[in-house]
Amino acid sequence: MAHRPVGAGSSFNFTAGIAATSSSFSVQSNVIRIVAVGAAAHISVGATPSATNTDYYVPSGGTATLALTKASNRVVGVTTGSTTIVSVPEGTQVPFGVGDYVTLSGSTYHNFSHAEVLSVDTTSNFDGYFQTRMTVNYNSSGIVTAFSAPDATVTASNKVSAYGLGAGTLYYQQVQLSGQA
Repeated sequence: MAHRPVGAGSSFNFTAGIAATSSSFSVQSNVIRIVAVGAAAHISVGATPSATNTDYYVPSGGTATLALTKASNRVVGVTTGSTTIVSVPEGTQVPFGVGDYVTLSGSTYHNFSHAEVLSVDTTSNFDGYFQTRMTVNYNSSGIVTAFSAPDATVTASNKVSAYGLGAGTLYYQQVQLSGQA
């Protein structure tokens, strides 16, 4: 089976009996490859993971290939405030639900990283938004520049957590798979 790297890989250290968590990353592939070096670890991947000794086990020197859920859409508008409203193109819908975490990139002034989705506007009456707007927990009230970014996108955002069975390092990389298993 061949792996094609997607984006940049990263790593973080973990210790015995404590959950360590990575920084957030935009989900760009449907697979993440994980390698534990120095000690075994239990692994959890998600929006706000905190691995425990009941999560997926990776032995020291072992690898795991775990599934991710990709979701993204183009951004056509941002309404600033104590929370931020993100609008996607008419005729599409917000591919996220309440509690998901998202990252907005491609804008000069309105980018944010790993913000929680608080609501998705599902109104469908006259002048309703038909699931094309979501409110995220990001304070953008200090931004006074109008949104104008034709290449801006909003993507799902995750983190990796490791509960160590000793001290070690967890390496992770999003990949595409090809070939036979």
